[in-house]
Amino acid sequence: VQLQASGGGLVQPGGSLRLTCAASGSIFSTNDMRWYRQAPGAQREWVATVTSGGTTMYADSVKGRFTISRDNSKNTVYLQMNNLKPDDTAVYYCYVWPRNYWGQGTQVTVSS
Repeated sequence: VQLQASGGGLVQPGGSLRLTCAASGSIFSTNDMRWYRQAPGAQREWVATVTSGGTTMYADSVKGRFTISRDNSKNTVYLQMNNLKPDDTAVYYCYVWPRNYWGQGTQVTVSS
């Protein structure tokens, strides 16, 4: 199984980005998909989950600003990030639960 994350970049505070994670193989639709992030010098932290049934959950730090979604027909999960803040700067990883597959990460930098 391969997970290919993309969509990161440099954005000013208040801006938006959409991250995409495409999964190969047939594991996608029956598993929960999560996004995590890791800032420099910090531990990796959970950001959001979309379950196989479509239920979404968010960390308090991103609630109301980020939206996770999935398209099972494309084996793809998205993270729409709005009103970005400098504290959102991190490498973002997609993750398949409970299969324990990690994507390679995409860098998000929020800076003026």
